[in-house]
Amino acid sequence: MRIELPERAEVVVIGGGAVGCSIAYHLTRAGITDVLLLERRQLTCGTTWHAAGLVGQLRATRNLTELAKYTSELFAGLEAETGQATGFRQNGSLALALHDERFEELKRGASMARNFGLEVEVVGPADIRSRYPILDLTGVVGGIFLPKDGQTDPVGTTLALAKGARMRGARIVEGVEVDRILVANGRAVGVRTPLGEVRAEVVVLAAGMWSHALARAVGVHLPLHAAEHFYAVTEPIADLPRDLPVLRVPDECTYYKEDAGRLLFGCFEPEARPWGMDGIPRDFAFDTLPADLDHFAPILEAASRRLPLLGRVGIATFFNGPESFTPDNRYLVGETAEVRGLFVACGMNSIGIQSSGGVGKVVAEWIQKRRMPVDLLDVDVRRLQPFQATRRYLFDRTKESLGLLYAMHWPHRQYATARGARRSPFHDRLLAAGAVMGEVAGFERPNWFALPGMEREYRYSYGRQNWYVAAARECAAVRDRVALFDLSSFAKFLVQGPDACRALDRICANDVDVPLGRIVYTPWLNEAGGMEADLTVTRLAESEFLIVTSAASQLRDLTWLRRHLPADARVAVTDVTSGLAVLGLMGPGARALLAELCGEDVSDTAFPFATSRLLEIGYAEVRAHRISYVGELGYELYVPSEFALHVFERIVEAGARFDLAFAGMHALNACRVEKGFRHYGHDLGPEDTPLEAGLGFTVAWDKPGGFIGRDALLALREAKPPRRRLVCLRLADPTKLLYHDEPIRKDGRIVGAVSSGSFGFRLGGSFGLGWVEHPAGVSAEWLATGGFEVEVACEPVAATLQLRPFYDPTGQRMRG
Repeated sequence: MRIELPERAEVVVIGGGAVGCSIAYHLTRAGITDVLLLERRQLTCGTTWHAAGLVGQLRATRNLTELAKYTSELFAGLEAETGQATGFRQNGSLALALHDERFEELKRGASMARNFGLEVEVVGPADIRSRYPILDLTGVVGGIFLPKDGQTDPVGTTLALAKGARMRGARIVEGVEVDRILVANGRAVGVRTPLGEVRAEVVVLAAGMWSHALARAVGVHLPLHAAEHFYAVTEPIADLPRDLPVLRVPDECTYYKEDAGRLLFGCFEPEARPWGMDGIPRDFAFDTLPADLDHFAPILEAASRRLPLLGRVGIATFFNGPESFTPDNRYLVGETAEVRGLFVACGMNSIGIQSSGGVGKVVAEWIQKRRMPVDLLDVDVRRLQPFQATRRYLFDRTKESLGLLYAMHWPHRQYATARGARRSPFHDRLLAAGAVMGEVAGFERPNWFALPGMEREYRYSYGRQNWYVAAARECAAVRDRVALFDLSSFAKFLVQGPDACRALDRICANDVDVPLGRIVYTPWLNEAGGMEADLTVTRLAESEFLIVTSAASQLRDLTWLRRHLPADARVAVTDVTSGLAVLGLMGPGARALLAELCGEDVSDTAFPFATSRLLEIGYAEVRAHRISYVGELGYELYVPSEFALHVFERIVEAGARFDLAFAGMHALNACRVEKGFRHYGHDLGPEDTPLEAGLGFTVAWDKPGGFIGRDALLALREAKPPRRRLVCLRLADPTKLLYHDEPIRKDGRIVGAVSSGSFGFRLGGSFGLGWVEHPAGVSAEWLATGGFEVEVACEPVAATLQLRPFYDPTGQRMRG
């Protein structure tokens, strides 16, 4: 039968796996019915067909958990809607801990689950035995049970999604391979196939492990790489209970599920085997990779001890098939930075089935609304850097990525592979000074400086880790003397041109038409008034501005900036991140040290807060910003990279007379949490408004021309006080530590959650920031009524909440 393709479609979806079919399904549910899905061979033939079909709901963040919950709700009714059998059943899931630290991790997860509205039970060995009677409990400390988790048939579920899409008008064509995505003037305009071209307004790339190559051909960087994934299926087992929950034993790297009277068990081993570095074969369909019994043997041995009946039954199938993984184990979703109108949904990290419903829903909404529908920063494709899509980087990182699914999810855990890609000019000098490096967006940054005699490695824990003693010294230097930070990882954009001020003033909520040398702290807002970025803009000249934002936001913010410049604006935007190294001098001694270095008047009168000026340090001209992210008097020094070491040497030499100390990112974070400074990505996101976040002072309501999001924000301004608000909090017990998403309760009822936390070394307590809600508005008076607790690993801990920061609430130390 000859296949004929339409000349045009509103949306073309590439890939007929669970995710691609879900996107087509949800587009049609949203009313976009002119959808063409192209599958190169047959639906599910890539990796969907061999997925284990586990459907869990608890993810790392609230919105990702909401997407997983939605997937379960969708699957529960999909068979009735379409008439296609899916095999979905909610038999629950058990996760076991074999040591106390894992049990704490699971209990922290249980607290998060309650915060997200999930049913969860913390269970002991007796409860575990009753739910999984064939289990050997040797070494089991405890676990958690989620009754609404379950499992599904991946093929049947995908076919049901496809059928649902067809029922509402989508066309799904198998046996047609997309050769190339068509791009014109920076926008996706269709696809090319052996049967001809199909033009489209939007192209969605959901081709799994083939997505990397298709994107690379049109200059789009998709950091994903396939890895071998192993599981085994037993012969039929007489009297095997059919209602067994899905079982996960992460300390043994294993998972188990009942599968039509058999047991399927697989693994996420610590060192994985990347596959397909030279490309995925075009004819790969319903294929497997060679079984490697030696590689799987340790898993089989552990499984046979944990479930002794495995030693008495035969193995019908040893399976090895590829799954695609990303550098940070989070999937890739959204519109690409390089090509407008090209959306991606891939790199599912072996959780494609349980993510497919939610991912399909948000991608469809994103296409329909042309903006991120909920906070998806964790999975936004723009979070990763282009270099992270290089084949060697992906090969090296993928060895680690797969195993991290079941490894301990320690606070502050650092990647061990694919390190050292981006280094500041000071890197070697800082290592010599005792720096222990961390990595963000591939940038190596000092996280802490080991004291003499300390090992330069992390000893992870949910309690006080080994670097606390070093960070305490660093924070003391910030508070009492002066400390030097390497801040070179800041992303920096130069905006120049006759229309630079007009264009930026429209994008920024604050007023950037300010005198030369002024630093403006401002959010960028979407049309709904939510924050898309949180950064500073410094006016260098009449038609020249410097934007500084976080390393993690580099690509995302640059893309937002370029896409929101007026079409007729005479403006040039240049990413100058690599050209400028940055050093931070922070602490009460910073002014005297800077004065000695430059020989100029840097008093508060001559160099006030939130201003910038050029200074000479040694032979170099340096731009100094008087600004601080630690809540102390401080300066950020922007140095051309070729002068960076020279300036560093001058600072260190002069600093010896001021008892200058080196300080790292852990100290910086501890100081900013004490001070209540917000962090974009943790405390702030696209669904949060400046009014709710306590940043109303960054909004210039009446500036000429307005700003993006003003109308939506004006409507919200009428609600006083806001029903939802970001607050500062302190635990009564300083031994309990906060990280993220711990539930906040008032009088026993959940009213919010922690967004970020840290031990505060300057004040000697456990601090955090968090979002809380109250129907009558979150006011200082309501917070003062007390009765607040934070649930830490299922234990309530009394807490004080307030709008003002606990450290230097008037800001005199920073502004004096």
